Amino acid sequence: MAHIKRKYIDSHWLVFVFQGIITLLFGCLTLFTGDNNSSSLIPIVGIFLLALAIVEFANSIYRSMRQHGWLVSTAVAVFDAIFGVALLFMTNESMTWQLVTMSGYTLARGIFEIVIAMRTTVDPTDRFIWGLCGLCGIVFGIVIFNSGHLANVDFLRFFGAYMMILGVSSLIYSAHNRVQQREDRTARSEAAKKRSKKAKK
Repeated sequence: MAHIKRKYIDSHWLVFVFQGIITLLFGCLTLFTGDNNSSSLIPIVGIFLLALAIVEFANSIYRSMRQHGWLVSTAVAVFDAIFGVALLFMTNESMTWQLVTMSGYTLARGIFEIVIAMRTTVDPTDRFIWGLCGLCGIVFGIVIFNSGHLANVDFLRFFGAYMMILGVSSLIYSAHNRVQQREDRTARSEAAKKRSKKAKK
């Protein structure tokens, strides 16, 4: 296990727990709210994206302290923060701008997650989870973009459904990542013991 390169194994498993909780809460809020006005919900979307950005910034600090690659985590955090701030100030904008912004975010995130699946992991479970999230992001991004003819809150519900999928996937990934980290520590410890025995000989 220690020889398998998995860049995201360097992220603490609690990062994905927090991401899963945040996205599940947001998904439930948008899917089951009785509010039929998207303008009152758009700032809430921005707040949740900023919360995701804070978690990812904390992850980038953790990774940098452990001398792991922090650039990807920082890029994700900046990405979430930019869209979060943009949506906070979109209350008075037309529904078209809100819809385009959220579909753009969902599509871009989906593409990025597919890149992670293809480039940063060789573990089949990791690859499946990231690939599934990426595919859902692309599909929901297209659906949101084409939902302008529906009631003005429906595109938010589509976005909420995507967030719930992302939340469940994040919680599953956190459990899998925790196991990976434990196995990785065990493998490194055994390798260190073997090196120590060879050195004594």
